[in-house]
Amino acid sequence: MNYMTLKEASEKWGVTPRQINYLCAGGRIPGAVKMATIWLIPKDAEKPADRRFKNTKNNLLVRFL
Repeated sequence: MNYMTLKEASEKWGVTPRQINYLCAGGRIPGAVKMATIWLIPKDAEKPADRRFKNTKNNLLVRFL
């Protein structure tokens, strides 16, 4: 399996490496493994949904108003 680092994942997903670290530590990225001090994330992993917002039409409208 091919893996990417925190830095590569952060560039791919548009978030900071620290945020990726939190996601890995919280078990939110399936298949992510920690080797010593480095997180390895599967290249085909998708960015987890942001739990601060629900994906509903009403919330999208409220955010734009």
